[in-house]
Amino acid sequence: MSNGPIYLDYAATTPPDPRVLHVLQDSLGQTGSFANPSSIHAAGRQSAAMVAIARTQVAELLNTRQERLIWTSGATEANNLAIQGVANAREHRGKHLISMATEHKSVVDTFAALEKRGYKVTWLKPDGSGRLLLDSLSQAIRPETQLVSVMHVNNETGVIQDIHKIGMLCRERDVLFHTDAAQSVGRLAIDLAELPVDLLSLTAHKFYGPQGIGALFVADRPAVQLSPIMFGGGQERRLRPGTLPVHLIVGAGAAARIAADEMHENLSHMTAMRDRLWNGISDLDDLIRNGLPVHCYPGILNVSADGVEGESLMLGMEPVCVASGSACNATSGESSYVLRALGRDDLLAQSAVRFSFGRPTTAAEVDTAIDRYRWSVEHLRGIAPAKTGLLLK
Repeated sequence: MSNGPIYLDYAATTPPDPRVLHVLQDSLGQTGSFANPSSIHAAGRQSAAMVAIARTQVAELLNTRQERLIWTSGATEANNLAIQGVANAREHRGKHLISMATEHKSVVDTFAALEKRGYKVTWLKPDGSGRLLLDSLSQAIRPETQLVSVMHVNNETGVIQDIHKIGMLCRERDVLFHTDAAQSVGRLAIDLAELPVDLLSLTAHKFYGPQGIGALFVADRPAVQLSPIMFGGGQERRLRPGTLPVHLIVGAGAAARIAADEMHENLSHMTAMRDRLWNGISDLDDLIRNGLPVHCYPGILNVSADGVEGESLMLGMEPVCVASGSACNATSGESSYVLRALGRDDLLAQSAVRFSFGRPTTAAEVDTAIDRYRWSVEHLRGIAPAKTGLLLK
């Protein structure tokens, strides 16, 4: 067994790639691109050129034009700008919005804040596998509906939504479509020249870039109008004011370039690691896989074990670092609202463990995770053998 932590929580964040760290270091300090890119002097123009290169690198990852990207501090801010920006800009047309009960907290809480301002939000529930039923979306759209927001890859289960079909339905009904793609950008192929997506949120730290930098894609359509939610300078088309963090942006660009070059290799590796882990634990009694093997990103595997308590299970797995749900909701003490929306009761949702894999994950680390998970489940069942979740459903 490894003496140090075994990190299997790459859905929460990824370590910067060493090649990204090299670029970050080069851009810092007086000899780097430290100058304000809004300045018109030579140093400012040098920084602005570096920002433009990075914007192009991220745009190429998504097959879109660089001018369609607005830099943000991450996907949370991008989600807020997309949702609040559309709601404010189109308020005169209607105040009905649609999202899913399985969205990330940065989406759920933004819509909840709009509800307090008088907007009407329809919360769609997925089917048992976590997928959105298009019929339920179609029935939910009203004449006054202005925005639909559906996550591309769920951060807890890895379930992939069909954003092409969702986007097409929204276009047919003259409704804007936003997707939180924090878990998919840099991990799955995304072609914004073909996808009917109006707004897309991303963050660099999910694909081995630095934390603190993300972007919002805004489609080049007259209907896609945003109002700013922050005010200050004229940066980023006045939609996101503030001095740009050049070193973080340069790092995001480098991470995007690497992700584009190595995506196929990375996907094959994630699939091998996920399958290895699942094959090593799937014979345990009363184990539930949250999210079907199809329509799932292979870098995430979420399982619930009946008859165990989640926090004790995770402590018993040390030194393996995994998650019980979203990192953004880890300290609440509540079971996953995402899994409850899939039909899991509180006990099964609370026993869930999310394994997520990355480029550095090794077969030996997965084997240790298998051993620790099996030991922890069997140990906890041995000291408290009464089953709780499955038999109470």
